Amino acid sequence: CGGSGFNDRALSVTVGGRTVADVEALRPAEVADLLGPEDAARLRWVDRVGLGYLAVGRTLDGLSGGERQRLLLARHLGGVDADAPLQLIMDEPTTGLHATDVRRLLDLFDDLVDAGGTLVLIEHNLQVIAHADHVIDIGPGAGGDGGRVVFEGTPAELARAGARSVTGRCLQDALSRS
Repeated sequence: CGGSGFNDRALSVTVGGRTVADVEALRPAEVADLLGPEDAARLRWVDRVGLGYLAVGRTLDGLSGGERQRLLLARHLGGVDADAPLQLIMDEPTTGLHATDVRRLLDLFDDLVDAGGTLVLIEHNLQVIAHADHVIDIGPGAGGDGGRVVFEGTPAELARAGARSVTGRCLQDALSRS
């Protein structure tokens, strides 16, 4: 297989001059150009959630938790009934993301909410917390030292309530630096 993972017979089949190994090395936007409109629209969600840099043949065990979660989000969004209200719960969707990728994900979340969707995020990223419509801060500490609602309201209210919440203090500091 020469490292491709495919035998000669499989590699002898081409579509548009590309073998399956060639296609696996492409990025989602490149593969979308090879597909019909419906499949291409589904695959474009991979790019929209900020994973456009991944080769489509990349194995799941090589992805970070945040990447796997966003891939699941893309899969879900690609199969959503456009007439049904979207409701998503995500745990730390920004894990491992650069700030520009976080911004891209926030733009996508804004679009989903503007379209009538509801998103519930469990998140520690202050950029996301500052962008939220509503925050529920659980604490006061981590693990056994937490588990109680220490704040509920807008990010601005959370920043003003800083002394009552570790998250509030961190958010207040972050906002004062920006």
